[in-house]
Amino acid sequence: MSEQAAEDLERARILGETAQIPWQELQRWFASGTAIFVSSSLDLIETAYQLSLDNTGELRDWMASGRVDRVSDAQAREWLAADTIVWAVVVKPWILVQPVEPGIKH
Repeated sequence: MSEQAAEDLERARILGETAQIPWQELQRWFASGTAIFVSSSLDLIETAYQLSLDNTGELRDWMASGRVDRVSDAQAREWLAADTIVWAVVVKPWILVQPVEPGIKH
């Protein structure tokens, strides 16, 4: 199998593990500090893939720009009050979340 085919297969596996879920059901992960916010300016699957590779250069850039970070207390409160639905995927030990934007198809 080519390297590109292996990468595509891993991205497809990650895609298959994503789900839409109410933020309120992820409170345990937020409380443990393992819920990671992914900005809508990034592709959730690509972000999860890069995290699974431990691509620190890319992750450092995203974190420096605020596009990837631990879910803040303010975000958590806002999402809980608004009954927000998020796209979520697990890259152990983290759970990456990206709020679902109305009208955007994933």
